[in-house]
Amino acid sequence: MSLGKDEKIKVIDSHTGGEPTRIVIEGGPEIGGGPLIDRVKKFRNDHDDFRRAVIHEPRGADVLIGGVLCEPTEPDCVTGVIFFNNVDYLGMCGHGTIGLVQTLYYLGRIEPGRHKIETPVGVVTVVLHEDCQVTVQNVPSFRYRADVELSVEGYESVCGDIAWGGNWFFLVKDHPFEIKQGNIDQLLLFSRRVRSCLDNQKITGKDGGVIDHIECFGPPESSHADSKNFVLCPGGEYDRSPCGTGTSAKVACLYAGGKLNPGEVFRQESIIGSIFEATFRLPHLDERQTLELQGTGPLERVVVPSIRGSAFVHGETTLVFGKNDPFRLGISK
Repeated sequence: MSLGKDEKIKVIDSHTGGEPTRIVIEGGPEIGGGPLIDRVKKFRNDHDDFRRAVIHEPRGADVLIGGVLCEPTEPDCVTGVIFFNNVDYLGMCGHGTIGLVQTLYYLGRIEPGRHKIETPVGVVTVVLHEDCQVTVQNVPSFRYRADVELSVEGYESVCGDIAWGGNWFFLVKDHPFEIKQGNIDQLLLFSRRVRSCLDNQKITGKDGGVIDHIECFGPPESSHADSKNFVLCPGGEYDRSPCGTGTSAKVACLYAGGKLNPGEVFRQESIIGSIFEATFRLPHLDERQTLELQGTGPLERVVVPSIRGSAFVHGETTLVFGKNDPFRLGISK
């Protein structure tokens, strides 16, 4: 961002199951064309001050997920999007995509029906339903490793699965806490220590992928849900929603463990009680061929998940970055 003049950026704020999303609709950085993964690199290298200014205090908060609209490379996509948080950029964001679809509808850019959105990790198909709920068909997801044991400082041995749902997750099977709002502080401390343990022991996803999300789960409180989760996000905050990519990783693990079949509905409750509905199908033949070329796998455990949830627009704002404001680029931590 230029330091020589006032800057104005127009954003739409929404929340998906309680988790906020801020979509930049005017005033984003110039990051050129080409594959979105390359544009993410340019964003990070040349315009990271924009990310910090939009997300960090005093205009944002650590829990906030941001997104910048950009021209897609695929002609049948309604938009491309690059998501980011308080520390870095995200390959995919499930709740953010649901919030993005509701934002596009609020702006009059789409109508109910099926649409495609390009992300840095691939094209996702979305459906805006007549009741304004949104279904996101996520990128192919899979369990990478099962029953990984960790010795976590201050706790007994922890066992969990490593899975991909658009981001890398460590899904903790055994932990000493009930998943409820009164235990958020303890769950945060525990999850952060699990994350540190994974880093220190150099335990990663496929091809060295950093496991930057920790998901603890347990019995639901709602009679309408099958499980309740707590998800630690990369920036150290917890997800208020049931987490779209985390729910994708979860159903991939359930399928790999023989506990969920294609087409069956799995309802994931969040730490604050909001619910996503998830189903999955197996990849079609042409998708399997593409996955083989990309080296995704193991193919016998790959699923294509769909997540359904609701988002609500709650703000249409012009952010002002005054040239004399000492915190115009956010308060760094």
